[in-house]
Amino acid sequence: MTKKIILDCDPGHDDALALTMAIASPKIELLAVTTSAGNQTPDKTLNNAMRMLTLLHREDVPVAQGNQTPLVKPLETAPEVHGKTGLDGADLPDPDFAVQDIPAIDLMAKVLRKSKDKVTLVVTGPMTNAALFLRVYPDLAKEKIEQIVFMGGAMGLGNWRPSVEFNIFVDPEAAKIVMNFGIPLVMAPLNVTHQAQIMKDEIVKIGEIDNPVGKAFYGLLNFFEQYHENPKWGFKGAPLHDPCTIAWLIDPTMFKTDKMNVDVETQGDLTRGETVCDYYMLTDKPKNTEVLLGIDRERFIDLIMESIKSFSD
Repeated sequence: MTKKIILDCDPGHDDALALTMAIASPKIELLAVTTSAGNQTPDKTLNNAMRMLTLLHREDVPVAQGNQTPLVKPLETAPEVHGKTGLDGADLPDPDFAVQDIPAIDLMAKVLRKSKDKVTLVVTGPMTNAALFLRVYPDLAKEKIEQIVFMGGAMGLGNWRPSVEFNIFVDPEAAKIVMNFGIPLVMAPLNVTHQAQIMKDEIVKIGEIDNPVGKAFYGLLNFFEQYHENPKWGFKGAPLHDPCTIAWLIDPTMFKTDKMNVDVETQGDLTRGETVCDYYMLTDKPKNTEVLLGIDRERFIDLIMESIKSFSD
């Protein structure tokens, strides 16, 4: 049975790959794409989602733009990671279809009402749109959202502040709303995404795939990898954060997981945006999140290769 999903994203190189994997998989039915501000400004992330769908010949997928800013704090983006466009490294086609003329949360509502089955909401950027949807349409969310699978946070690790991951950092108040709403959660934190690295020789192999998608990702991943060459990270390759969410939906046996309570710090001077993971269940809070902690990297890379190859004529 296919998993019906809505992908809420802020493309971003790794978001673009997650989108590609979702479209390639026969196990996933992509019902809609909504965009948030994060890796780049809202106009750029929207354009990038539409450029990717044009490249993938999936102009039939409805796309809507989300909130222009986080709920409380000013927007901060990551051009040093993703470049001026948010998808530097490849010449992608201009969008050849129109964006929906409704906000992201209204498109989510429209899709959920139309679906006979429950839908998984996949969030690979800040949780602004997800939080707004849960606040505006709480009954519909409880009735029709099966789970929220998201890339964000970490257990004792950070990539934007000492203990804070970027997606949660951008909108911690939104993340706290989502964590405490009551819908089942699956979290792909830095602990697992830092294991999900693609190596330089594997990027070269992607470039050898004889289709436009492979050529595009060869350029995109080469650009993305350059940022992660900084010795401070200690990476051998480039961590592919967002694709872990789609990989888990396609083949959860690829991962080691543990269930625990996860909440978000929104008050700390040093820790605003930190995901607090109660690994030993030292509180009486419910186990609200299945946390991905380990990955079979080789199987993960094989899945990426198969996904890109599937777009060959």
